[in-house]
Amino acid sequence: MLPFCPINLMTTSQAIDTTTLLSALHWRYATKVFDPAKKIPADIWKTLEETLVLTPSSCGLQPWTFLVITDDALKARLRPHAWDQAQVTDCSHFVVMAAELDVDERYIDKHLRRIAEVRGTTVDSLKSYREMMMGLFVTGPGSRTVNEWAAHQVYIALGNFMTAAALLHVDTCPMEGFAPEEFDKILGLKAKNLRSIVCCPAGYRSDSDKYAKQPKVRFKTENVVEYI
Repeated sequence: MLPFCPINLMTTSQAIDTTTLLSALHWRYATKVFDPAKKIPADIWKTLEETLVLTPSSCGLQPWTFLVITDDALKARLRPHAWDQAQVTDCSHFVVMAAELDVDERYIDKHLRRIAEVRGTTVDSLKSYREMMMGLFVTGPGSRTVNEWAAHQVYIALGNFMTAAALLHVDTCPMEGFAPEEFDKILGLKAKNLRSIVCCPAGYRSDSDKYAKQPKVRFKTENVVEYI
């Protein structure tokens, strides 16, 4: 795990500059053709893994699990259920992002125990926080849409992961084109109280990918950013 670095301890020299950030975001694209011979080095992957762990979530509940697949045989089993997209098998690391099926009282108490462990406090001291979360996700109206909420949280992790990868010049491709029910069966997710939401192959682009050299198409800033 990377060392904890609270924002008030960061200095200007440690912060990433604006040019580096924007250059990385212009460089990235939804990679269509990965080079299967190029693998993400272990130290780079460990950093990307940590960016998944550090993703923010509502109430800090982290209703997700990230399944990282590097086994070629397992990738090959999944590929037919992802519109036969070559990214599944040709990438270095294939990440299936899954949401918790049961964000219930048990799950909330698990989160509270982790808070107490990390911050050196007691679960009893978090009673009011527990009541608030129970009202939001278990006993109140939000309980009817908690699965939709959990899926939305997973997309925060997807964006965080892709941005971090771009900064490290690792290619990615967000992927919703797959059959979740088939992935869930192959990966045994139901037994883990999980359901697959979105996938993200990661690795390095092939020189043959024509999309790497095409201009990025976005609406103009004034069309999507409004100050009111």
